[in-house]
Amino acid sequence: MGTSNKNKAIEFLKLASSGKVREAYDKFISSAFRHHNAYFSGDAEALAKGMEDSVKQFPHKTLEVLRALEDGNLVAVHLRVKLTPSGQDVALIHIFRFEGGRIVELWEAAQEIPKEIPNKNGVF
Repeated sequence: MGTSNKNKAIEFLKLASSGKVREAYDKFISSAFRHHNAYFSGDAEALAKGMEDSVKQFPHKTLEVLRALEDGNLVAVHLRVKLTPSGQDVALIHIFRFEGGRIVELWEAAQEIPKEIPNKNGVF
């Protein structure tokens, strides 16, 4: 029995955020990959470069997986990301589409969390 797509998505995010972007791409990204991040052109190389730049800009970034759901060829991962040790949290959701065990498409939604919020339930 192989590794689930959910576990592959989580490992991809952990590798990429820790600075091992090329390893993450080599291991999990399909040659047909495309993404929907509004800050980069839609090709794999542009997003990889953006991920590498993020690691350089935020070398102490931490990533905490809160929830991961798998439904057929789709995986959603809900994360808490702290860009700096004393920095604010970011709520992040990635949605992956897999084909043949590799990531072929990726969506991302992010929300910076204000230091004080009126919602006593929090965002996580």
